[in-house]
Amino acid sequence: MNRKRPLRAAPPAPATPHGAARPTGVPREILKQVRLIELRTRGLVDSIFGGEYQSVFRGQGMEFAEVREYEAGDDVRNIDWNVTARIGHPYVKKHVEERELTLLLLVDLSGSEQFATRGRFKADLAAEIAAVLALSAVRNNDRIGLVIFTDHIEHVVPPKKGRRHVLRLIRDLLAFRPKHAGTDIDAALDYAARLMPHRGILFVLSDFVPTEKDLAHDDPDSVVAWEKTLRLVSRRHDVVAVNLTDSAEEALPRAGLLVFSDPETGEEIAVDTTSRAVQAGFSARVSREEQERKRLFRRLAVDEIEVRTHESYVRPLLAFFRQRERKRAR
Repeated sequence: MNRKRPLRAAPPAPATPHGAARPTGVPREILKQVRLIELRTRGLVDSIFGGEYQSVFRGQGMEFAEVREYEAGDDVRNIDWNVTARIGHPYVKKHVEERELTLLLLVDLSGSEQFATRGRFKADLAAEIAAVLALSAVRNNDRIGLVIFTDHIEHVVPPKKGRRHVLRLIRDLLAFRPKHAGTDIDAALDYAARLMPHRGILFVLSDFVPTEKDLAHDDPDSVVAWEKTLRLVSRRHDVVAVNLTDSAEEALPRAGLLVFSDPETGEEIAVDTTSRAVQAGFSARVSREEQERKRLFRRLAVDEIEVRTHESYVRPLLAFFRQRERKRAR
């Protein structure tokens, strides 16, 4: 049985065209939401996530900063012989970490992201988590970019620096209404790889529910159609999967005959939720998909952060940073 999501009302769309740039004429309610998210997340970034982000995501190497006089215990390999010869006593080169990184937020805004039975929609949760990550990155002078995808690449903001740029990303995430409802993670990963020619950090925010296309692929060695692309991308970039889930997707309610609708295809199906066979089949499929996804991410060394729509994202996000920090310390 296919996993379906209950019918529900979608949030109202802003009175702006699909994908249009919004430097002016942004609906007031969107600007208010941007400001609220910035205020809510800025405190978290300043007090918690900013330092955690910097300690976990390091620069690409070391760059020369200055020279200073040699002191006992300094590595002789760092002696600057030109300066030493000119001045007459030893000087060593001082290096600092090359801090600048590129962070790309790959955000799934397909039909399944406009869903929640408790708390907030997955899309709204993704926007706030993206805001925390982007503000943490800009605090460390990194470049931040955004790709919004469905089964098409819907909206792209190339990586840049600066607080104004980050606020634009948050605004776009809140205001943007995609033209398509499906999901194509394979195409999104491929586009991200081409957008980032050099090593960077890639956060993929999605519910990762397999589509029929994912499950009907031809490669017998792959769990989903995008496994090969993820393998290639994860070899070059630091990939982190942010898995957005809702408790209603884990088990069917026992509520008699219900009509479920797939938010990505519009397909509807009537289900007798009191049937033990139906309940067992649904739970078994959900469990199998979860186990296969976790095995896939472990095999490709992709970290996964699981966030539920009715719970705070602070604890799982902080747990991720601290786990990464422990790995680096080993």
